[in-house]
Amino acid sequence: MHPENHLALHHVRAAELRAEADAYRLAAAARHPRHPRGLRTRIGWALVEVGLRLTAPKAAAAIH
Repeated sequence: MHPENHLALHHVRAAELRAEADAYRLAAAARHPRHPRGLRTRIGWALVEVGLRLTAPKAAAAIH
């Protein structure tokens, strides 16, 4: 295959991949808004942190 043909095919495929990635990004953004559960997520992580502190050995708690 001639280098010019290979390069042309590469450019076409790269453009197709970019378009596909853009379409996927738009579809993902439409399905999942940015921060619909921000408060829920923060509360969940706070509960995880509390649980980890409750299960930590007392010696580790004295260091902090």
